Amino acid sequence: MNLVKCPRCDLNYIREDEKYCKICLQEMKGESRSEEIELCSICNEEPALPGKDVCLFCLREMNKSNSTDDSDSGSEAENVDTSTIGDMDAVSGMDEIIPDVEEEETDEYEEIDQELSLEDVREDEERDADEDAEDDEI
Repeated sequence: MNLVKCPRCDLNYIREDEKYCKICLQEMKGESRSEEIELCSICNEEPALPGKDVCLFCLREMNKSNSTDDSDSGSEAENVDTSTIGDMDAVSGMDEIIPDVEEEETDEYEEIDQELSLEDVREDEERDADEDAEDDEI
């Protein structure tokens, strides 16, 4: 009783006395093979959601427990003991943290105003082109 590869698909092994593997026989009969339903990895009772490894019920339970964990950790951060902070002063808002800085006016904007406009640039290019043409004629 030796095993040989299926002559049709050349993937699956069959016994020498069989013509085709079970998968090829199902395909030739026109039967669609049903994919195995994947069970939830947590409860192993309900079918898992597509693309997930848990069922809807377990996913909801996980989300509930995650949201309660987040709210618990947030409340712990709000109830910090002030004696553990040390000599730091309390700050009521960002205005106390960020100092008022007056912006100094620079000469950058004056330089931009003094630069040529597009019309002036075009006129300069035309003059240069005319001068080049006169130099070529000479």
